[in-house]
Amino acid sequence: MRRNAISTAVKDEESEINLTPMLDVVFIMLIFFIVTANFIKEPGLEINRPDSDTAEIQENAAILIAVGANDEVYMDGRRIDVRQVKANVVKMLADNPQGSVVIQADERAVADTIIKVMDGAREAGVNAISLASEPK
Repeated sequence: MRRNAISTAVKDEESEINLTPMLDVVFIMLIFFIVTANFIKEPGLEINRPDSDTAEIQENAAILIAVGANDEVYMDGRRIDVRQVKANVVKMLADNPQGSVVIQADERAVADTIIKVMDGAREAGVNAISLASEPK
């Protein structure tokens, strides 16, 4: 009788599935996806974008700048002065050198403020600057 109890315990131990290799693979995949993900930093302001017939989807847009209706400028969730656009874009380009700038300007924003934001981005070394709009 004692021999049957020992052999049953050994059989139970042998029939268990070892989940350790599967967990290792899952964690490696998780690390891979985190490292390769392209994180987009939202500007932090709700914008009413103007409508456009020729709107296109912008790929690799890592730097978003919002210009509100009252000419306030937001980057990375915080309000900045128009004169600080260049410094902030340079800092964000360090994280993603291939990123382009997308300006999300409210339809009631003053063109002068939008142009100052574009000039600051160009001074930071970005040539790919787009204005966001809503497709019709």
